[in-house]
Amino acid sequence: MTLSTGRARCLILACGNTLREDDGVGPWLAVWAEERFAGEPRVRVIARQQWTPELAQDVSEAESVIFVDCCLDAKPGVVTIASVESASSEKTGLATHHVGAAELLALSKDLYGAMPRSSLLLMVGACSLELREGFSATVQAALPGACAQLETAVLRMLAS
Repeated sequence: MTLSTGRARCLILACGNTLREDDGVGPWLAVWAEERFAGEPRVRVIARQQWTPELAQDVSEAESVIFVDCCLDAKPGVVTIASVESASSEKTGLATHHVGAAELLALSKDLYGAMPRSSLLLMVGACSLELREGFSATVQAALPGACAQLETAVLRMLAS
């Protein structure tokens, strides 16, 4: 899914698998963002099952980016948003099974000579990654807070 084309003032780049319970929170938030910012041409939304090196071009063309994913290292249902920095060039490998936000930023710089001026990572603590559609009750309860944090971050990026 992609909301608009061309240079985005704010790129929302979500990943996750909607068939793996809480792992689907990234794509769910991407759909929410598409609806919320449907009339805003400066916002572009991309959702994929996983982040891949090809997305570095989209990242390089954005003024700011918000990466959205679930997290198993956080308490289930806890929503965090923090700055994300580029990975160091020595640590950037082109692994096709997992490319994280920091690696995409590094690839953006290395391959295209450009990076967004600001980058955030919004994570929702996952409770379950079982083969099932929908969310655990804990993540379901966290969705309004995740939407609010995403909306606030986008509006700040558009205003700056």
